[in-house]
Amino acid sequence: MKLLVIGHSVEDHIISDEKEIIKAGGIYYTAAALTTIASNDKIYLCTFIEKENYYLFSEVYNKCVRDFIKYTDFIPKVSLTIHGGKERDERYNRVVRNLEIPFERLKEFDGILINMVTGFDIDLDMLKKIRENFGGLIYMDVHTLSRGLGHHGDRDFKKIEHFDEWAACLDIIQANENEAKTLTEFDNEEEIARTILKGGTKQLIITKGKAGAKVYYLQNGELNFIFQSALKIEAENHIGLGDIFEAAYFYNYIKTGGLYSALNIAVTASGLAAGHDGITKLKSL
Repeated sequence: MKLLVIGHSVEDHIISDEKEIIKAGGIYYTAAALTTIASNDKIYLCTFIEKENYYLFSEVYNKCVRDFIKYTDFIPKVSLTIHGGKERDERYNRVVRNLEIPFERLKEFDGILINMVTGFDIDLDMLKKIRENFGGLIYMDVHTLSRGLGHHGDRDFKKIEHFDEWAACLDIIQANENEAKTLTEFDNEEEIARTILKGGTKQLIITKGKAGAKVYYLQNGELNFIFQSALKIEAENHIGLGDIFEAAYFYNYIKTGGLYSALNIAVTASGLAAGHDGITKLKSL
């Protein structure tokens, strides 16, 4: 298979217990998981990178097809303050323009995964053009599309404008519980799911941290869901877990079409990753 991952690369400055660690971020975690899981398939990346900090990404990106990776003067630098079980704080000191999408080559792929790392990775018109040029499965992680951009680079949650138009172009949408509340006028999870799915999306995945994840879908016009509880594990890592989840679900669902097995694998993969401090441990999982 040939799979395309679209999303910004970022330099994460992770602040926890008054310590700061600089790591690769953004679609790095998605790419790391996919190159581990899909060893016999080709993973293409559409992203921007800097020459100066490429060393942070090289171990993973060098395993991918880099036809659509473009060099730029700078990529976003993101301060992530971790609060254990609470939603992390995010602050950006650089915002980057939309990515350059290879619209004319989209028909080559078996699936497209869009990770809205910064919320500016693509815009709505670009998504509509992707849909026009690609008839296969499109999976999108809402991620920072759910957050506004303050004057000082802070990213607070806000309702997403015209999200019904985004949803109409997508087959599978992933969001955590806070992100899901930005998708419609509703705050009730079932109302959110019903609204999104009636707009044409096939599945809405809501990740729930330590609790697990739930997938909503329509069956004979009625709202249904399946839930998978998370592994009971002592968390050492809180970064990139949603990205690992999306990679595992996206790949296994495209490969098998099995909703239940894809969810089980995705919850297991992200749970095991939470118990290992460091992306290099992915191979052992």
